[in-house]
Amino acid sequence: MRSELYIDGQWVKPVKGGTCTVTNPATEEVIQTIGAATAEDVDLAVKAARRAFDKDGWPKLTGAQRAKYLRAIAAGIRARQAEIARLEVLDNGKPFPEADWDVADAAGCFDFYAGLAEQLDNNPEETIALPDQRFTSKAVREPLGVAGAIIPWNYPLLMAAWKVAPALAAGCTVVLKPAELTSLTALELAAVADEAGLPAGVLNILTGAGSVAGQAIIDHKQVDKLAFTGSGPVGSKIMAAAARDIKRVSLELGGKSPFVVFEDADIDKAVEWIMFGIFWNQGQVCSATSRVLVQDTIYERLLARLIEETKKIKIGNGLDEGVLLGPLVSKRQHEQVVAAIEAARQAGATVACGGARPEGFDKGYYLQPTVLTEVPLDSAAWVEEIFGPVVCIRPFKTEEEAIDLANDSRFGLAAAVMSKDDIRAERVAAAFRAGIVWINCSQPTFTEAPWGGYKESGIGRELGRWGLDNYLETKQITRFVSEDPWGWYIKPEAAE
Repeated sequence: MRSELYIDGQWVKPVKGGTCTVTNPATEEVIQTIGAATAEDVDLAVKAARRAFDKDGWPKLTGAQRAKYLRAIAAGIRARQAEIARLEVLDNGKPFPEADWDVADAAGCFDFYAGLAEQLDNNPEETIALPDQRFTSKAVREPLGVAGAIIPWNYPLLMAAWKVAPALAAGCTVVLKPAELTSLTALELAAVADEAGLPAGVLNILTGAGSVAGQAIIDHKQVDKLAFTGSGPVGSKIMAAAARDIKRVSLELGGKSPFVVFEDADIDKAVEWIMFGIFWNQGQVCSATSRVLVQDTIYERLLARLIEETKKIKIGNGLDEGVLLGPLVSKRQHEQVVAAIEAARQAGATVACGGARPEGFDKGYYLQPTVLTEVPLDSAAWVEEIFGPVVCIRPFKTEEEAIDLANDSRFGLAAAVMSKDDIRAERVAAAFRAGIVWINCSQPTFTEAPWGGYKESGIGRELGRWGLDNYLETKQITRFVSEDPWGWYIKPEAAE
């Protein structure tokens, strides 16, 4: 396991020698000590990224040339997929099959943006039709500059790929700050990029505290773009800080996503997708469909089936065979989720299933998957993101009521609907105020499709061509082509 910072193509210790520890959430054991970057380290990284962008020619390469590096990074990740996935389990806690899936997706993300980088060569400019034939005009897209990327702990390598791959494809250089809790695979990404021959300064990865290293990236005047995934309060602070220098910003923030199940839905299929929508990654997913609305005619049957299947989920160390629910990422996160469940109980909700530490797990940040019923609509459990394996479920009578309840949120990241009636499903999908909508499923994510939310769930879109656009500026180039003089100040006759 690596421990140093990766700056300007070199593995270096922090200038001030600071460190922080990485803890295995399954055992509560410290598994690694890594560098804790400060503002001095960030300054070195930003200056390296600035030089690589301004002087060394990274943005001047063709898209095809940059694509070769991206594909080499993808291949490097795949060559070490099982090893990297194991590291992901050790510092995040998720079950190995989930981590393995995530690592494969990260490699696929680099391949996808390699293809888009090549497409930039095919469409370098757009001709603009003008009403005045004395002029021609075109629009060209150019890389934005130095991107500062700050990512969360729930999908460590995948979130890094979502930021780094499109930025490099566009021709930007990057300073990446992974989450303090889960930095190990980001450092392996640096190693893979280094082995791929990525030029020095193009990608820099600094570990450490968000309040120190992250803040220094946000405040650095030579950073042109901030890309952040994480909580709403931090996103708000980043947006305010970016306003000082008019930095470009993209924010992917929290959610409290609804899942509407109509009476014609197959109950077993609905229960499967409800569970996948909230228990995958221990519910530590910004788009988790944590508010489930079930039509009253099937509510009791579906609830009973949901509780029955939830109790069967195998809990344990993510490296153990058959485990489908690992520990939460940290002691603090465990305490916050447990407190949220207790607050829901105090507010009048019923803990229909789970809600406590599972038997036999004295060590590790484990929590039973939890189903809450009779949750008051004005309670924090219904309104606020819990970010754990906790689902709130309640009945509804009519489609109109379901839509009103689903949209009654300050968030708008995702929403799901389940019905055999395709017309109704499409109608409800259109009515949702959310950036991501699933029909007859919950949580499938594809690199090709846009990802982002409405309202307080963020600004901008990641993934697909929209993710590439985050790192491109548009320039207008207009040319005067007439042989006749312009003649505004100097009249033709005066010139004679």
